Amino acid sequence: MSSTISWDDFEKVEIRTGTIVAAEPFPQARKPAFKLRIDFGPEIGEKKSSAQITVHYTPEALVGRQVMAVVNFPPRQIGPFMSEVLTLGFADANGDIVLAAVDAPVPNGARLM
Repeated sequence: MSSTISWDDFEKVEIRTGTIVAAEPFPQARKPAFKLRIDFGPEIGEKKSSAQITVHYTPEALVGRQVMAVVNFPPRQIGPFMSEVLTLGFADANGDIVLAAVDAPVPNGARLM
């Protein structure tokens, strides 16, 4: 079990929904990954993310899909690419990432409550 955090700590993490508008292979990444552009609505706009989700997804299948991401981490340089948000997912039984997502459409930019 992990350590307990306060409600104030949880509220600091901004988990928002966005729609993937572009996805392409990221051959320069150390581990297989895609470069994503995600639309988080008018308040946040489009952000870039690197995601190691190549086992379960193709770029074509990702476009139009809503995902969840942490939008208030500092940007992170991954090779020649600047990842601006952390796209969320869970490891399956083999350690391959499955995206965390909403089960019905919500507005882009909606915050996890």
